[in-house]
Amino acid sequence: MICVAGLGVSGTAVARAMAGRGEKVVVLEGRDGERARAVAGELTALGVEVRFGEPAEPPEGTSLIVTTGWPPHHPLLAAAAAAGIEVIGEVELAWRLRGEGAAPWLALTGTNGKTTAVRMLTAMLLAAGHRALAVGNVGTPVVEAVAGPGDVLAVELSSFQLHRSPSIAPYAAAVLNVAPDHLDWHGSMEEYARVKGEIFARAGTVVYNADDEWAARLAAPYESAAGHGATARSVGFTLKVPRPGQLGVVEDLLVDRAFVADPVSSAEELASFADIRPFAPHNVANALAAAALARAYGVPAAAVREGLLAFVPDPHRIAHVARVAEVDYVDDSKATNPHAAAASLAAYPSIVWVAGGQLKGADVGELVRRAAPRLRGAVLLGADRERIREALARHAGNVPVVEVAGQDTGVMDRVVTEAARLAAPGDTVLLAPAGASLDMFAGYPARGEAFARAVHRLAEGHDGGAA
Repeated sequence: MICVAGLGVSGTAVARAMAGRGEKVVVLEGRDGERARAVAGELTALGVEVRFGEPAEPPEGTSLIVTTGWPPHHPLLAAAAAAGIEVIGEVELAWRLRGEGAAPWLALTGTNGKTTAVRMLTAMLLAAGHRALAVGNVGTPVVEAVAGPGDVLAVELSSFQLHRSPSIAPYAAAVLNVAPDHLDWHGSMEEYARVKGEIFARAGTVVYNADDEWAARLAAPYESAAGHGATARSVGFTLKVPRPGQLGVVEDLLVDRAFVADPVSSAEELASFADIRPFAPHNVANALAAAALARAYGVPAAAVREGLLAFVPDPHRIAHVARVAEVDYVDDSKATNPHAAAASLAAYPSIVWVAGGQLKGADVGELVRRAAPRLRGAVLLGADRERIREALARHAGNVPVVEVAGQDTGVMDRVVTEAARLAAPGDTVLLAPAGASLDMFAGYPARGEAFARAVHRLAEGHDGGAA
C-alpha cells in the first residue's frame, strides 16, 4: 500500500497517478477544510482513501510513503524510518515512474529566482523548437508530466523536494544561489545548503553561480573532477566578464565562453540587457543560469535571445504598479526572505521600503546594513516587524521608520499612506517584505494584490493621478 503524506497539489497528483496504476493508496492530511474535503471526494471516486487528522504512525500495510513537503522531524516520518519503511518525495517518485525514452530533465534550484529562471529556460527551449514543459515547484507536479507530451522538462526544485530525491539524474542542473531560508524546516544553514547541492550529485552538466559563495562551494567537487575525466561538466555564470568555461557579462551583453568551440579564445553573444524584463541585476543572473542550462542541451544562441524576448514575468516580482506624484510604487511581494529582498533593494537608488511578515528564523542585519545607503524611509508591518525595526536602529539609525500595527489585510492602505508621506519625487516605494506572508495573507500573491489595490486607491485620490 502507498501512503501519501499531504493532500496539496503534489499529494493529489501522486494519489491520482498511483491509483491509475492500480495501487492501493491512502492519503493522510492534517488540515481539514472545505477545499480538502472536495479534493478528498474526487479521490474517493478513484478508489483512494483519505484520512484526516494528525497521523503519528504509518497505516498498517504501508510499503512506501510519498511525502509532499512534510518536515523530516514529523512524527509520521520518524515512525516510518524506525519501522524501515522507505520515504520518498513526489519528485523522486516521478523519476522512478519514467518510461523508456523519457524526456530528459533540465533542473534548477536556489533560494531565489527559481520560477523566473525556469520560465526563461522553458521559453528558450520553445524558441529552439522543443516541446518543453515547466514543472515542479513552478506549479505543475512532475509526476503529472513524466508521461506527458514534452520532449524535455524544465524542472524547478525546492529544498523540500530535493530532500527526498536520492536518485534523480538531470541532464543538466543549476544552483542559482543559496542564502538562509527555511532554517526552521532544515534545522541549519549547512543542512539546507547540503540538500540544495544534491541536485548536482548525478547531473550530467553542473551549472553554478560563480558569484555566490555557497553555490560555488557546492559545485567545487565537480569542477575539480571535471579536469580528471569525470562525466560531469562544470559551468559557472557570473555578472562579471566570464572566464573560459563560464557565461557572463561584457558591457551590456550576455556572452558564452563555455559552450563554444574554443572557450579560451572565443565567445558567443547570447543576448543584451535590453532583452531582459524586468531588468535588474538578479534577473540578469537568472537569464544566465537559464541560458547555461539551455546551451548544455544544445540550444542555439539565437533561441536564447528569442526566449528572453518571449518570456513574460510572473506577477509580484519587481512589478511596477503605478507612479503617483513622481514616486514609483513597485510590488516584489515574492521577496519572502532577506536574500530576495536584498536583490530587489539593489535595483533602485532611493527607496521607501515596505517590509515585514514571518522571517522564518532568518537574520536581517546584513540585509539592512547593505541597503542602508539607499533607504529614505521604512514602513513595517506583520509579525516580525520589530526584528526589522531593531536592525534598522543598529545599521540605519537616521532612516525614519513607521510601524503599522494590526493583522487585518486592511492594514495595507495605512502602509501605503505612510510610505507616500515618507517618499519624495524620484523615490521608489518598494514592497520587498523579506518575510513570508501567512501571518496576514493567504500567500504572497494576496499580499502583493493588497499593496497594488492600496496604491491604486492612493492614485485615485491624488490630484496628479497615476501614470
